[in-house]
Amino acid sequence: MQISELSRMTGVSLRSLRYYEEKQLLNPVRLENGYREYDESHIEQVRIIQLYFSLGLTVREITDFFHCTMHEEIKRQCLPNAIEIGERKLLDIKKQIETLRIAESQLEDYLLSWRKILRKGEGQND
Repeated sequence: MQISELSRMTGVSLRSLRYYEEKQLLNPVRLENGYREYDESHIEQVRIIQLYFSLGLTVREITDFFHCTMHEEIKRQCLPNAIEIGERKLLDIKKQIETLRIAESQLEDYLLSWRKILRKGEGQND
């Protein structure tokens, strides 16, 4: 498939796909006419790259992580680095979740309090 089809199938812009190739996250076959040729495996690779970016990984971290985990046979020498990056990111995510839980609880308390104030005010107008 060509880059436009990969873009359509993944929802990722042509510009981003070219960027991924520039950073060696994607390695399509180059045809004699210069066109990029992608196969079905590239769809999953793009989805994984998007996931890693959504987790806040840098291009460098994704490159290290990605090359270690996307090959048929996982390379033992890159696993310690991949594990360290994964553990660090997991800790960050857990901290973000805790922060969001606290924010959720506080907002629920504020809303409850504000609703009580409104109900009191409505009762006074009777």
